[in-house]
Amino acid sequence: MGLTSQGSCTPLAQPFCDAASRAPPRPQDSWKTIARIGKAARLPFPIHPHMLRHSTGYKLANDGHDTRALQHYMGHKNIMHTVRYTDMAPDRFKNFWKD
Repeated sequence: MGLTSQGSCTPLAQPFCDAASRAPPRPQDSWKTIARIGKAARLPFPIHPHMLRHSTGYKLANDGHDTRALQHYMGHKNIMHTVRYTDMAPDRFKNFWKD
């Protein structure tokens, strides 16, 4: 994902790696980096890594992806956990039926 087979960082994981040791990222490093990005973006609330997961779900639902496919992608066992993402996208059904 973000590491090579030798345990060093790939270019994609660079923002989360320890620059001095080139060590792989630790969970707390990701939290700190994402929180810092949120502050730099002047968001009115603190952000954390799990918000990225939710934003992915909402984005895919808003783009009209199938709910069952979204359930599988998100790894939800219960479809009710996936439906929450479609609740915020009522326009996705606007032209569902065409006369």
